[in-house]
Amino acid sequence: MSGTKKLRFVLGDQLNLSHSWFTEIDKQTLYLMVEMRQETDYVTHHIQKVVGFFAAMREFASAVKAKGHQVIYINIDQAEAKEDLGKLIQAHINSHEIGLFEYQEPDEYRLDLQFQSICEELDIPTKAYSTEHFYTDRKRLKNFFEGKKQLIMEPFYRQMRKEHQILMTPEGPLGGKWNYDQENRKKWKGQIPVPTGFPISNNLLEIYKSIQSQSFKTIGSIDATQFNWPINKNQAQQILDYFCEDLLPYFGDFQDAMHTEEKFLFHSRLSFALNTKIISPKEVVDQVLKTYYEQKEDKISLNQVEGFVRQILGWREYMRGIYWREMPGYAQKNALDNQGKLPDFYWTAKTKMNCMHQSIKQSLEHSYAHHIQRLMVTGNYALLTQVHPDEVDKWYLGIYIDAIEWVEMPNTRGMSQFADGGLLATKPYVSSGNYIQKMGNYCEGCQYNHKEKIGENACPFNSLYWNFLDEKKGYFEKNNRMAMMLSLLKKMDPNDLKDIKKRAFHIIENPSEY
Repeated sequence: MSGTKKLRFVLGDQLNLSHSWFTEIDKQTLYLMVEMRQETDYVTHHIQKVVGFFAAMREFASAVKAKGHQVIYINIDQAEAKEDLGKLIQAHINSHEIGLFEYQEPDEYRLDLQFQSICEELDIPTKAYSTEHFYTDRKRLKNFFEGKKQLIMEPFYRQMRKEHQILMTPEGPLGGKWNYDQENRKKWKGQIPVPTGFPISNNLLEIYKSIQSQSFKTIGSIDATQFNWPINKNQAQQILDYFCEDLLPYFGDFQDAMHTEEKFLFHSRLSFALNTKIISPKEVVDQVLKTYYEQKEDKISLNQVEGFVRQILGWREYMRGIYWREMPGYAQKNALDNQGKLPDFYWTAKTKMNCMHQSIKQSLEHSYAHHIQRLMVTGNYALLTQVHPDEVDKWYLGIYIDAIEWVEMPNTRGMSQFADGGLLATKPYVSSGNYIQKMGNYCEGCQYNHKEKIGENACPFNSLYWNFLDEKKGYFEKNNRMAMMLSLLKKMDPNDLKDIKKRAFHIIENPSEY
């Protein structure tokens, strides 16, 4: 028998204390949060990701309770955490005499379908709400790119800038240019010291122990007594303040740089807080703009700010729009028909290629790598060795603390692996060892020579790169952006190409030797 009470479900990436749900106290409304085994088990996650999500969820539940709301919270070590979600919700509807079930729209397609299915089974009214987090709604890109074959971000980004009047003047974009990407590719050589003294550290040993007691599989390592990711709004704000004050002045210049001695350089480390909705993109962008306008005369150039705004206002919203425009078919795309397996060293970092070793080791230790490490090192290698995009998806979705499918899949399957056939990228993001050497110091400590294509000391990326172009030349022959490289391939001495391909095949078939 249904009653007058309301049950609201909150997912682990819906930790938005500013949501309209929480503006008024209603003793007839119950909030349900669950550390679900279905979420720990659908892919193998990094241990820091699981600990971080559960810690943030518990902090959020405490904050909601402190506001006066009623919260039912189920920990991972309670029996209910293992139950089927639909049955669990139905049980709470029955036991609390609930008359209305409400939830916020999930940002993963599988969960969206699951909640729709659950609601169809319930015999009480249901209602879905916006998460009130993003600048755009799900359907924005579907409408924006209606009838277009390619879904390039730049026109969308410019429209967002105009719409929200961000870095704009009455005449057009501030500074006269929309995009300062060309100025954001400097190599970091220690010329600008990276600030020390990160503002937060959490002791999450108790949560870690409760997770360990459940014996489900994870990857990576953790120091649970010194967890440096934000787990509540106050900590997210501290990191944002730190970024604006100490890192923003150099962010744009070095956003693509890689270095063995610096894991984070001038990156904000806000992605986990953003993707769990602890802090909103508007809050982040507004504070960055405020900092710029207050301090630009002193120390912040426009390219630092535009590069960051483009990632949040442009790329992040764009990725979400692509995801909802193209799912569920996007998850099956494999335009280049790549069928390979991801090498074992993606889980161990045991490889003689220093760029791969450093990027994977950092990922295993910190559950973090910035976009160039993901795109042009680990992603580049996976594409050049023609790994199946399903394999790549699972690894990226599991290993990174900020990886939720709506943002991970378009970045991995689309941007990194070109599996969508160029829907969002005009060319595949592949390179030889030369690019990696240009953007970092990884090559300096490597036994392979980034200048050589063949021979025992030749950088594997070089032979893999030319072999990839040769293997896929039929696919790319009409792609104007690939014309120059395909022309160079065509002019290559056939015997040299034969030797290059022989080495490439050996690398692909025997990755553990490299």
